[in-house]
Formats: sequence, C-alpha cells, structure tokens
Amino acid sequence: MSQIRKKNSSEGETKSQTSFVNKFLGGSKAESRKENNDLKTTDSQPSNGLQKTATFDAAKPVSSEVEFRSRMEKNEQFLQKLGKKAVNKCLDLNNCGLTRADLRETGEALEMIPELEELNLSWNSKVGGNLPLVLQNFQKGSKIQTLELVDCALTSEDGAFVGQLLPVLQSLEVLDLSMNRNIGGSLNRLAQGLKCTSNLRVLKLHSCGLSQKSVKTLDTAFRYLGELRKLDLSCNKKLGGGFEDSSAQLALLKHLEVLDLHQCSLTADDVVLLTQVIPLLSNLQELDLSANKKVGSCSENLLSRLRFLPALKSLLINNCALETEAFTALAESSTHLPALEILNLSWNKCVGGNLKLLLESLKLSTCLQVLRLSSCSLVTEDVALLASVIGTGHLAKLWKLDLSYNDSICDEGWAIFCQNVWFLKKLTELDISLRPSNFRDCGRWFKHLLCAVTKLPEITEIGMKRWILPASQEEALECFDQDHKRSIHFHHGGFQ
Repeated sequence: MSQIRKKNSSEGETKSQTSFVNKFLGGSKAESRKENNDLKTTDSQPSNGLQKTATFDAAKPVSSEVEFRSRMEKNEQFLQKLGKKAVNKCLDLNNCGLTRADLRETGEALEMIPELEELNLSWNSKVGGNLPLVLQNFQKGSKIQTLELVDCALTSEDGAFVGQLLPVLQSLEVLDLSMNRNIGGSLNRLAQGLKCTSNLRVLKLHSCGLSQKSVKTLDTAFRYLGELRKLDLSCNKKLGGGFEDSSAQLALLKHLEVLDLHQCSLTADDVVLLTQVIPLLSNLQELDLSANKKVGSCSENLLSRLRFLPALKSLLINNCALETEAFTALAESSTHLPALEILNLSWNKCVGGNLKLLLESLKLSTCLQVLRLSSCSLVTEDVALLASVIGTGHLAKLWKLDLSYNDSICDEGWAIFCQNVWFLKKLTELDISLRPSNFRDCGRWFKHLLCAVTKLPEITEIGMKRWILPASQEEALECFDQDHKRSIHFHHGGFQ
C-alpha cells in the first residue's frame, strides 16, 4: 500500500510516494462496482487488493502539504462529480494488508466521504489496536449501513470502542465482528451500544470468544433490536449453558429469519430454553444447530415443535448425535414444513435403517433442493426407499444429493438407486464417495449411473472417491466424455 513519507527537512531529503488516500479516492474495489461512470481506468496489475486505479490527477507524487490539501480538495470535487457516487457509498478494503499509516490515512479520507454507506476492513490484522484511527471521525448522523471487521485481530479495547461508536451509527443495518476472539471481554460495552441500533438487521459474532455470561449480556440488547433478521453466534464453544440463565429475550426478535448456533456446545438446559423460544420465531427461515452433540439426546420436544415454523427453508442439524426419538420427532414435524429447501442430517447414525420415517416428508416436499445424508449408516433398504421416492416423481427440484460415507450399502442398492436417479432432472451434484479408509470395486451398477448421467442435463459433479472402476468401464467413460462434450467431473478412485 503506497503511502506519503516526509523526512525532516534538516536532513535535506524528501521521499514522495503515491498517497494511499489518493489511491483510494482514485479507485478502490468499490469503484469497479458501478458502471457507466464515464471514468477512464487502466487495467494495471492488482496491488494489495486494489483492483483498478483511476487515471487522474492523483497519480503524481505529492511534494508539499499545500499541494496535498489542494489535491484532496480536487479529489473531493472529483467524487462529487461522479453522478452515481460510485466511490463514496461503498469502500471495500478487505485483505489489503493495511499498515498503521494506511489506517490513519483511511480515517482522514473518510471525513471527505459523508455519504459512505458500506465499509469493509476485514482480514487486515493491523486494524486490531488501531481501530480508532479509522473510525473516530464518524459523526452523529453518519449514513454507514454496513460495517464489516471480520478477522481484524480486534482487542478488547477495540470492542469497547465499537460499543461507544454504535450510538452514532443510527443507520447501521449490518455489523459483522466475526473471528475476533478477544472482543468477548468487552461485550458489556458492545451490548450497551447495540441498544441504540434499532435499525440493525444483521449481527454476526461468529467465533468471538463469547462465554456463558455473553448470552445474558446480549439478552439485554435483544429487546431493542426489533428489526433484526440474522443472528450468528456460531463457533463460540464456551457459549454452552448460557441460554439456561437467559430471560428468553430472544423470543422478542419477531422478524428474525436466520439463527446460527452451530458448534456452540449447547447443553440439555439450553435446548429446554430454545424449545420455548424457537417456535415463537414464526418468520424463521434458516436454523443451524449443527455440531452440538449434546442436542441429540434431548431435542425431541424442540424438533417436534418445528412444525410451528412454516417459513423454514433451511434446517442444518448434522453431527448432533440424534437419537431415534429425536429423529422420529423431526420426521413428523418436517411434513409441516412446506417451504423446506435444505435439509442436512449428515453424521447422525440413527438415520440408518430408519429413513422410512422420513418417507412421508420426502413425498410431500415440493421445494427441497439440497439433501445431505453423509455418514448416516444408511443400509441398502434406505437407498432403495429413496430410489422409489425419486422414481415416482418426487424430489423433482433436488439439485444436490449427498449420500457419501455410507459404506454398508451393497451393489444391489446402488444399482436400484442409479436406475432411478435420472428422474432428478435438476440435479447438479451427486456424492456417493466412500470413507477415506475404504476402497471398493464398483459393481455393474456403474453402467446404470453412466446411462443416467446422459439424461441429467444439469449434472456437473459426481463424487465417487475411493470407488475403483472396472477396467472395462475406462473406455466407456472416455467415450462418454467425447460423445457428450459436457463438463462432468467424475471424482473416482481410478481403474482396476
């Protein structure tokens, strides 16, 4: 990132480089997002994340403070001249390797862009400990709507600063502080600030070092976030046990559409509280409870009450160690989820031998697009049942099907499946790979799969890792590639 450096005049030396601020004002990534702005650009090599640099006055080195200020005024006029305000509404500097000096100059530049609506400084580690240099000049009435600070090595002090800043950002709709593990210690200050962001629609605190106490702290802010649509508290492994002590203010988020609690070490008591709250979120469209292994033994009531979420489109409950009772409850409630598009049950062994419980749901499903049943201990009976559902015209909108790591299915089961899979006309990805420790010869069913693929107009990926194809099929596969001239990738384990 080019910067301005001025040595002491007594040394008689002056070094001038292209100012980072000038470079930004001339053309950041945001500039390329707008078209027809009558601005001539040069397709130079990308430099530290800045894709294109505008060709204008700022390309010349700055030799004096007066000239610098004059240049800034010209740049401001240049920005105002952009009829569509391409630069001053959105600034994306993620992963640019910003230095402390760059951050200072960015802060100065932001003063000249009062109309700025989106700011992304993600994946710049130097932001941590230096955040005030960039944001301290935000004034009351700021029009910032999106602030993204993902993986910026923010300190606890930075978190407290954001909390103090939030009351100024009355237009803020999106706040993403994910992957900053040290801000959990300043959550009290953040929560106080969140109370002043009534327009907030997205709050992401993924992997932020939150603890049990954090839930109760956030609970005090939820009542003020009536417009919140997305809440991401995922990958905070010490969060488990926190919901049991909360006052269930989460239920006040009536407009919430996305709730992500995956890998939060949820406890049985947490599930009890969530059983009361989640069914009240009638607008919920996406629910992620995956990778919470204690959920499996105590979620029967919670899963049975999902029937009260008619708008639910995505349910991720993979790797939750579901027990048969919980899976039965889920199967029954899923028949009341007409909008369901994504269902992930992978790594729940209880599904094996019990897929018939989901039969009615699969038959009624008219919107399902993604079905993941990886490592579910499926048996031949399960895959034959799935084939019968597919063969009778159900699951017509399915475009991703994952049956990988189910090594107990015999060749007969795969043959039945491959003879029916061609009914899935929308299918783009199919995965039937074996576990990493298991290699196995393909049976005669591979020819049925190859035949089915000719009738699948959208298919592009077929995962068959560790399946060894018969030598006789090598020529058939080569002929298929030549004859059909389609970009279909068979990821297999080689030929005999």
